[in-house]
Amino acid sequence: MDIPPIVQLKHQPIRALGKFESSKIPIFGWVYRAAVIMVDRSSPAKRAQSLRNLKAALHKKVSIFIFPEGTFSMTTETPLKSFYNGAFKLAIEMNIPIQPILMVDAVDRMHFDSLFSLTPGKNRVVYLETIEVAHYTIDQMDQLRDLVYEKMDQGMRRYRKYPKS
Repeated sequence: MDIPPIVQLKHQPIRALGKFESSKIPIFGWVYRAAVIMVDRSSPAKRAQSLRNLKAALHKKVSIFIFPEGTFSMTTETPLKSFYNGAFKLAIEMNIPIQPILMVDAVDRMHFDSLFSLTPGKNRVVYLETIEVAHYTIDQMDQLRDLVYEKMDQGMRRYRKYPKS
C-alpha cells in the first residue's frame, strides 16, 4: 500500500524500486514491470544491472522511491525494520539528497497479515526534512543510514502509537 499515495506526490517523473519476484504475478506483473525499476538479487550480474538501471534513471532526473527496509515491520513494537545500505551508498555516490517520507497509515489500509485486508480510510503521507549527502563519504554511510532511520523512527512514533524507544 505504499505505492498508491506516492504516484501523485510530485509533478516530476517518479519510479519505485521493486523486487523482481513481484513481476511474476499474473496481470499485476505486467503493470508492475512498467511502473517500477526492478532489482533482481539472483546473481551478481543481475544486481549490477539493477544498479545501472537505478543510476540511469537518476541521471535522467527521475526520483526513485527506495524502501530501505526491504519490506515492512511486522510488529507493533517498532515502526521500522533495520535499513539496508544500498540506498545510502547510491545517494552518496551520486550526491543525491534523501527525502524521507512516511507512509503513516499504509498498515491500516492493507495489513501485512493478508492481501484481503484492504480497507478504505485516510492514508497520510508525511515529508520529513530533506537530508543533504554532499558532506558524507562512503566511509560515513552507516552514519547517514542511522540518521535517516532515527528521523523516520521518531516521525512514525509521533503519528502512531508505539512503545517508547
